Amino acid sequence: MQLRGITWNHSRGFSSIVAATQRYSELNPNFDVSWEKRSLSEFESKPIQVLAEEFDLLVIDHPWAGFATRNNVLLPLNEWMDVDFLAEQASHSVGASYSSYNFDGFQAALAIDAASPVSLHRPDLISADEVPRTFDETVEFARGGKVLYAATPTYLLMDFYALCNTAGGSLFMPKSNHVVDQETGMEVLEDMRRLACACDPIIFELDPISLHELLGESRTAMFCPFVYGYVNYSRRGYVTHPLKAQNIIYYRGKMLTGVLGGTGLAISASTKHANAACDFAAYVASPKVQSTIFCDSGGQPANRTAWLDEECNRTTLDFFTDTIASLDNAYVRPRYSGYLAFQDEAGPLIYDYVRNGGNALDVLKSLDVAHVHSYNR
Repeated sequence: MQLRGITWNHSRGFSSIVAATQRYSELNPNFDVSWEKRSLSEFESKPIQVLAEEFDLLVIDHPWAGFATRNNVLLPLNEWMDVDFLAEQASHSVGASYSSYNFDGFQAALAIDAASPVSLHRPDLISADEVPRTFDETVEFARGGKVLYAATPTYLLMDFYALCNTAGGSLFMPKSNHVVDQETGMEVLEDMRRLACACDPIIFELDPISLHELLGESRTAMFCPFVYGYVNYSRRGYVTHPLKAQNIIYYRGKMLTGVLGGTGLAISASTKHANAACDFAAYVASPKVQSTIFCDSGGQPANRTAWLDEECNRTTLDFFTDTIASLDNAYVRPRYSGYLAFQDEAGPLIYDYVRNGGNALDVLKSLDVAHVHSYNR
């Protein structure tokens, strides 16, 4: 039995699932999955209905849950998998990783990878006690090229959500056409531009992967206040200078509620091997595999057992235990069917303002228009 799977092009997303597949196929000789990979940008935006026609297994982002529910392109795992197993997955989830794939009772995927923004520093250049702990400290510390963060459109939008939510802004309120209240939105946009102006303009070219790569090689940059964590860069030999991950910085007296990321393993509704695919998915998401094969092969598990596992932490500079509070505190962005169309339009609006300045109120009005239109996508 040969299935096809699609994941994303990084060790965290590829080698981990391939390793788990190899071991599963050794235990089940009549089963195998041929995995293909796509870029990070394709992973975040390419429509899953196209992928579900070509692949049996899909590693997806949770904002697709609403689309999957409406369009029936994925298998409803709540109808196909054991109730007790799903309950265990929910109770051992890191933050809202498991529930983020459930939309109106439709379980679109099993969380196999958990992520949210964390802070990073270079322990060879600065000690943990010396790194900034707050947003304002970060702005001051940034002078001289010491701070980098990912400031491409999608990630600036995620920063906008995080800062607004932490500041008490009313994000995506029901029956409201506003993305956020104007007072909060304008203050946050001003703060975002203040930080960006203190940093090297190269930030506007960085996504989370390129940020980690650059920070691990830089001679001057030593701190990142918030970026989606990649455990690989805290492992020996992966980058010239391993990065130490810690919980995300504080903003206005509170830990930032970074936006939940991570990935889930979904099954195409058109697969001819639904039962086998479900059994395989349960294997990958199981606490034992998440804590061993998956993590050991470069994965960033979604099961809490792995995050608290002594060996998983020993080999990663305590990446998991030192950032789990950020994951548990993370904000879950909207997942309605047209949301990703809004995200694609909104990111460039935030990016243009943060990089070039302008009228913050006009930016918020444009966000609201894009938000309203997205419900008709």
